[in-house]
Amino acid sequence: MKVHRDGLGTIAVICLAILLICGSIAIFVDCLFVQIVAGIVFLVPLAFLPYFFRVPKRNCIDEDGTITSSADGKVVIIKKVYEPEYLKREALQVSVFMSFFNVHVNFYPSSGKITYYKYHPGKYLLAFKPKASEENERTSIAMLCKCGSEILFRQIAGTFARRIVCYAKVGEDVIGGDQCGLIKFGSRVDIFLPVDAEVCVQIGDKVKACETVIARLR
Repeated sequence: MKVHRDGLGTIAVICLAILLICGSIAIFVDCLFVQIVAGIVFLVPLAFLPYFFRVPKRNCIDEDGTITSSADGKVVIIKKVYEPEYLKREALQVSVFMSFFNVHVNFYPSSGKITYYKYHPGKYLLAFKPKASEENERTSIAMLCKCGSEILFRQIAGTFARRIVCYAKVGEDVIGGDQCGLIKFGSRVDIFLPVDAEVCVQIGDKVKACETVIARLR
């Protein structure tokens, strides 16, 4: 299993903090039972940290006009909205909620050229709430797909996700299925599509990044 490079620093900091706590308990608490319980409480979760930052191997679908999911998770929103930040037009919003146990790596939903990127500091509301798309810490990335349509997608931090990593650079050509970043400890990804796009998922569907077709552009 490969661990994402941007998760290594987080793992190291958490490991150090847990080892210091357990070491202090071992030195200052003269009770074997408390020491054992503390070891279980802190060290067992520590063993799962590499799992949380795993990088999966995927058979990516990269076809003209096909938009794949940027994240693993569950579809929580499908609706027509007005996208005011960059597209400045009506669009179809498809949102995927990433749980604490989903893969945290995000991927480009299509091949194309990056036309817009902006990082927004913000709040940490529960990611499945509609207002999270406008008020939470987030990044917005627009890309001109090879088929000629422009889409926008957002990485949105949630209550526990306090760090977003994004590699997008304006003017860069990207390939669908390549890594575009990471949201540490889960959150949400929104994709804004042309209103005439054919949405291929339903609310409640579980999706996999790179492999689940979210929509087809006309």
